[in-house]
Amino acid sequence: MSEISRDNIQKELTNILVNDFEIDESKITPEANLFEDLEFDSIDAVDLAVRLQEFTKQKISPENFKQIRTINDVVDAVEQLLK
Repeated sequence: MSEISRDNIQKELTNILVNDFEIDESKITPEANLFEDLEFDSIDAVDLAVRLQEFTKQKISPENFKQIRTINDVVDAVEQLLK
């Protein structure tokens, strides 16, 4: 599998948030907090982890996902996972 760029991760994440979670694209910024700004709850976080596993074909450990707060954190975590 070819390297997935940070930009591609960001685009896929935005696509997931807009289409699956019905979040307004204008709210999706690198600093946006999933829980405060995008009104995620713990079930949404699990659903997002599942979607990202489908995208990366990699298992995301719950410990890694607990540290995630912002869009940038998600992109960083996915980028690390793909290394």
